[in-house]
Amino acid sequence: MTTRTTRLLNHKEIRTLLPMADCIDVVADALQGLAAGDAALPLRSIVWLPEKIGALGSMPSTMGNQVFGSKVISVFPGNASSPYDSHQGVVLLFEGEHGRLVAILDATEITAIRTAAASGLATRTLARKDAGDLAILGTGAQARTHLQAMAAVRELRRVRVWSRSGRGREFADSAAGLAPVLVEVVDSAMDAVQGADLVCTVTDSKEPVLRADWLSPGAHLNAVGACTPNAREVDSATMARASLFTDCRESFFHEPGDFLIARQEGMVTDEALKGELGEVLVGTVEGRTSDEEITLFESLGISIEDLAAAQFVYERAKEHGRGTTIELGAMRGE
Repeated sequence: MTTRTTRLLNHKEIRTLLPMADCIDVVADALQGLAAGDAALPLRSIVWLPEKIGALGSMPSTMGNQVFGSKVISVFPGNASSPYDSHQGVVLLFEGEHGRLVAILDATEITAIRTAAASGLATRTLARKDAGDLAILGTGAQARTHLQAMAAVRELRRVRVWSRSGRGREFADSAAGLAPVLVEVVDSAMDAVQGADLVCTVTDSKEPVLRADWLSPGAHLNAVGACTPNAREVDSATMARASLFTDCRESFFHEPGDFLIARQEGMVTDEALKGELGEVLVGTVEGRTSDEEITLFESLGISIEDLAAAQFVYERAKEHGRGTTIELGAMRGE
């Protein structure tokens, strides 16, 4: 029977249906498809509210002829002091035969998991095999999922966390059981980073929270929080010192302040980017070349990652009978 139902999936259902280890593999497939030319995505579109208290972002993409969709999300940085997440919205999933809207998924949970999964994939691909001393700068939602992602791809020996907000102890207590070791709370970002061979910056800072001279030779860095031109988490010397990788080349040259400000200061040029993570996976770009090399993954959270994660969740939801189905419109002739 022909139907026009749409499946709604909330954050609890997504969390159950999208384990971190599975999402890392889903993102890997998506980025390889992008590198092979089997996916398409424009730069994200952002519309700001007056006085820039918040914004609405739209991020469409396609994967071959099978599926396409968009994430529509609000971004309100001031929500940190409220009960609401800073990023809220939906992922809209359409099928490629008739253009039906087949699923509407909570974007907050998709974003939290797939962003960390991309960092997990970058760590699995670029970090030293023996890396296991982790520093996390930031204690928001991404800190929690990044701890899960790092534990999924490397054997963690030590975890240190620093928070600008002073919520380090709260995070450490809530993170118990997510990693095989206890999370240590330290007083400064420098104390967290020095000696670490894995570093994740997951703050909303507009100014650098990480300095190049804190990094140990051979460290791998996932720079996650700064994806707008006027914000950065790492200083220009870090961008100049590290071998740079990203998820989408076009986005890299237009969006992250980490790179754009460093380029404006004359510390790096466009040639500093070694390539996309997907290009490393398909073998057209070389990844880490030595144990002493510092690698940096500039995570931009591209829409193809949302789309791939949403498709995976949707298929699992159908298989396990999860979610709520609704009819949004009538079939022709009804």
